[in-house]
Amino acid sequence: MSLLQFKAITFDVVGTLIDFERGVLDFLHETDPQARVRDSEFLLAYREARASPLARPFPDDLERVWSELARQFGLPQQAAVAFRASALQWPAFGDSVVALGRLRKHFRLVAATNAQRWAMTHFERALEMPFDWTVTWDDARREKPDPRYFVWLKDMLARHGIQRAETLHVGQSQFHDIRIAQALGWRTCWIDRHAGREGTGAGRPTAKPVKPDWHFTCVRELADAVDAEVLEQQQRHVLPLFPECLAMDLA
Repeated sequence: MSLLQFKAITFDVVGTLIDFERGVLDFLHETDPQARVRDSEFLLAYREARASPLARPFPDDLERVWSELARQFGLPQQAAVAFRASALQWPAFGDSVVALGRLRKHFRLVAATNAQRWAMTHFERALEMPFDWTVTWDDARREKPDPRYFVWLKDMLARHGIQRAETLHVGQSQFHDIRIAQALGWRTCWIDRHAGREGTGAGRPTAKPVKPDWHFTCVRELADAVDAEVLEQQQRHVLPLFPECLAMDLA
């Protein structure tokens, strides 16, 4: 199966392109340098708090999450509002910007995020504005893995003349992206940011991971695979000319 068959790539953003775990932990360490909680313990508690039925749209929900974690770990309660705002400082993964720039040469790029528009505006800037279109919580009014999010995404692409079969969905989360997208008939690429590391960090685990169509550990590897296909395609077009050129030289 060829990656070059696709017209568009839809990307999960937070966790796939934006390193939200680094952002969350940086805020913890800056806010309470003496906090008596291990990074792994804090990320696990964050994950459990985000899974609450009381969760609000993301990242607005971070204010509620911090309040819960502050009670649990003895952190400053007054930092809850700042924790929400810290999303505006979350960094891109080191490979994201360059890899997206390489992929833009061959595909339409679409952000498919659970985040609200106010945060996505920052994420776009951190990623150096690579997207043709963005879908946020404000558009779909729901979060992945709700199947209706993907219906909204599919319909939006169709309005731009791109069908689901012409689209590759890329994400880090099996729970939020890969499993549900594949069940709905999308081709998928899993960016396994936790490869070689213990646990799943702040990401929601899934009891039954699915096998994606492509599996890489970072977005750079996806761009490498595309470039390799492009090079192979170019070589196939050039090589048949060699015998003809040789015959002309000999004549």
